[in-house]
Formats: sequence, structure tokens, C-alpha cells
Amino acid sequence: MTSLRIALVVQGRFHAFDLARELSRRGHDVTIFTNYPAWAVRRFDVGCSRVRSCWAHGAAVRGLDRLPRALKPHDAGPWVHRTFGRWAARALQGTSWDVVHCWSGVSEELLTSPATRAGCTLLMRGSAHIAVQDAILQAEETRAGCPLERPSPWMISRERREYELADRVVVPSSFARDTFAQSGVAPARVVCLPLGVDVRAFQPMAADVAARAARIRGGDRLRVLYVGALSMRKGLLDLEAALARVVDVPLDVRLVGTLTPEAAGALGRMDGRVAHRDAIAQRALPAEYRAADVFVFPTLEDGFGLVLTQAKAAGLPVLCTTNCAGADLIREGEDGWIVPVRSADAIADRLRWCHAERDALATITERAAGEFRPRDWSTVAGEFEVITRECLATPARRAFSA
Repeated sequence: MTSLRIALVVQGRFHAFDLARELSRRGHDVTIFTNYPAWAVRRFDVGCSRVRSCWAHGAAVRGLDRLPRALKPHDAGPWVHRTFGRWAARALQGTSWDVVHCWSGVSEELLTSPATRAGCTLLMRGSAHIAVQDAILQAEETRAGCPLERPSPWMISRERREYELADRVVVPSSFARDTFAQSGVAPARVVCLPLGVDVRAFQPMAADVAARAARIRGGDRLRVLYVGALSMRKGLLDLEAALARVVDVPLDVRLVGTLTPEAAGALGRMDGRVAHRDAIAQRALPAEYRAADVFVFPTLEDGFGLVLTQAKAAGLPVLCTTNCAGADLIREGEDGWIVPVRSADAIADRLRWCHAERDALATITERAAGEFRPRDWSTVAGEFEVITRECLATPARRAFSA
């Protein structure tokens, strides 16, 4: 097949650099437009991809991020997104692209610019439809009784316009795709492209699996692990409530991740029942997974959830909610379980089952460790190519409500 001229437009990195590397290896002409310095992009191995950098914008964003929340300008968000969007629109001029793959929040300017010449535009949205995401977080604010970080009305309106302007919206999970249908977006306009992961470091040795199975069958206290930000969005209230329902079950619960201010109270109420370790370097994470027996992820909203793939690669049974990539990764009852969001009872019941059914749990861990086959980025690049060629052949443009 003929090669494609591809522009990847991303504020930051996300998975754009991995995708660029594999697309270039497939023979495509790839240019990355980012606010990372070009020298920093090269450190991530982007193959033969070219790099266009708005490094001054990246430096300004990093400076804003270091400011305490109370000192940040109230209009920083619009400035950050508009400035990068305007730069990207200018930088894309003068070249014809087969596809412009751009990230939501920073793409309105290039999508509306008459100077952007693209056969098709694919908008990457890494989470649920922004209106659904906001509704979930708003409900959690009410339940938690404290303000949470939510998308602003300005950002919600902006992203909705981007959804309308792009030829396709690309999301990383069936959960995220379904939220667009709930919001009135025609299903044909939303494409699911699950992420790839390099999880070789998380795959256990045979001795690790045997030790875990022996520990479980031997009746030791079950080791339950959570990895990720400790926040209300990640379902910390439900984990707290679930653990309160199983105080009679011998569990060692370990939470690894940065504690957000709104979750400090919930963590304090779990004092004595959980151990907390702050966010750690990626290279230290495999040891945390190897030491665990069950992985729990009670998130209220995650577009994907890379920690799910890490846990699966480590051979851990995964207990997660519907609102992430669990439905795309987990075989119910075979290597994990999926429960509704805000269902502390369901989480507690499953933890109680894990304690009571030791032999069945050990068998699951033995099977899970040997069967998980993660998607690599070359597979993702191949699927992206198929999506692009289908869009170029049958573009359905800008005709739906978001």
C-alpha cells in the first residue's frame, strides 16, 4: 500500500510518540507537532518521524503546573489550549496531509482553519465524552461533599465543537465509545482504538507465580493492591466503604499513588486498614505487582487505565468497574471481575469470595499469568492505518450532535 502523510498534533506526549514510532516503521511519513522540546522527543524513540516543537509553550505550561492552585490565573486553561491550537494551525500550513490526528482540547483552531489541508481529521479523546465525564464528577462532588477538579464550561463547549468538526473521534475503550452514543453522537463517527503497552517488565517469573499461588492456598492474608492517583474520580470512597464491609476478612491492602487533597479525609478514615505509598518510579512498580494477590481498580471514569494492563501482565486477578477498559481486557470470572461503579457491596462481596475460595483464586492467578498477551504498538499502528484509509475512502463529515 502507498504510504500516508501523517500529522500527529499533541500537547505533551500521551501515546503519540509510541504511535509515531510504529507508523514510521510501517513506512509512513510522520511529523509530530508537540510542545515537548525536539531533543526530548528524540529520547522516546520516535523512529524516522520529524518533530515540530512549540517548546516555549511547553516551558510556560510546566511553570504554571508548578504554581499552587490558589496562585494559578483563573483563565490559564483557555490561554494554554488556544495558544497551542493557534501554533499548531500555523505549523500545519503549507503541507497537504492524508490525515491529521490531533488531541482533543487543543485542536479547534486547526480544525476550523481553511489553511489546514487534510484528507481526513481524527480527533483523539482519551476519556469519556466530556459532558459525561463532567456529570460523573459533578455527582461525585455531591456525594463526597467537596469540590473536585472538573472540566470548565469553556472546555466542555470547546471539546464539543471539536467533536463536530473532526471526521472521526478516536477513543481507547468501548466504555468511552459508549459515552459518545449516550451523548447523541452517531456510532459510525466514533472509533475505538485500544492503547498498546510495553509490559514486559511486569511479567512474573514462574517462581513468582508459584509463590503467589502457594501463599493464597496456604491461607495467608490476601494482599490487595491499588495503583493510581488516590482521588474521588478513582473511586476512593467506594474502596473505603467496601473495606469497611470486610473488616472480618484478613486483608493487607496497599495503595500506591499520589494523594489528592480531596481524598485525604478518606485515606485518614482508612488508617490502620491500608498502607499507602506515594507515587513511585515506573521501574519500581513491577515489585509492587509481584508482591500482590489481587488488583482492585474502583474508578468512576477512566478512558483506558494502563494499570489494568500492568496488573494483567503481572498475573493478578483484576477487580474493576465498568467505567474503564475492563470490558475490553477482562474475561469475567476467568482472569477478573467487573462491577458497577459506586458499588461498594459488589467490591466487598468479591473480596470476601477471594478469601473464601482460595483454590479457585490461586488457579485464576496461575492461568492469568500464562495467558495474557498485551497489544503492542505495532498492532495499534496497523489498526490506525486501517481507520485512516476507511475514513479517506468514506468520509462522513461534520453532521452530528455532540
